[in-house]
Amino acid sequence: MRRVLRLAVAAFVLSVMASWAWSADFLADGNALYEKGKTSYEAYKESGDAFAKALEADPKSYEAAWKAARSYREYANEAKKKNVANWKSICKEYGKLGMKYGEKAIALNPNGVEGNFWFGCSVGNYSDAVSVLTALKEGLKDKTQKSFEKSYQLNKMYVDGGPMKALGRFWFVLPWPLQDKKLSLQHLREFQKSFPNDPEGQVFLAEVLLKTGDKDEAKVLLQKASQSSDKYFADWAKRLLSEM
Repeated sequence: MRRVLRLAVAAFVLSVMASWAWSADFLADGNALYEKGKTSYEAYKESGDAFAKALEADPKSYEAAWKAARSYREYANEAKKKNVANWKSICKEYGKLGMKYGEKAIALNPNGVEGNFWFGCSVGNYSDAVSVLTALKEGLKDKTQKSFEKSYQLNKMYVDGGPMKALGRFWFVLPWPLQDKKLSLQHLREFQKSFPNDPEGQVFLAEVLLKTGDKDEAKVLLQKASQSSDKYFADWAKRLLSEM
């Protein structure tokens, strides 16, 4: 009986060790594919799949969970920025996957800045596809606000001030009466102080300023953004300038 028990324990230990090894392999693959995604955006999807497999092999891996959320969100976001033919379908499907793995990451580590931040960003891309109103109807407002505020509290400088910029945008895109332009300005100005040359931040802040009546400052920001090497935000800035 003792021998059978020892064999069972040994088999269990070997199984756990094998799962850890597989998870580590999938993590390595995911990391390599994520780097590839910076030049070939479709690799972000493959990296997300690799991180999802890593989490399946080791369900307690916070790293695998938040990295899957990040990869799926980046795939959706780049598809939108590149204006691929089916970008809305991609944002809907992979934004939702990013939310799924972001929630798994938060469940594993509620105080992890990564899980909270990438969950909120994934909601943003999902909303790009289905509309903000639909996302609100699905009860995503409070979850998104909580995740961004948590990431801000934990490390507002994460990914080049992402939580500051995300909160600023969050409070602006909400429809009346939920929209709060004062809070939006507060966070976007804070972001601007640390990252004055970020074209996304410049466009986001300019949009709020246009709504609050400060067109002169908005014009300066948009002129700067229009010269950016980031074509998506440069074109956005040029479009807003043409409408002034």
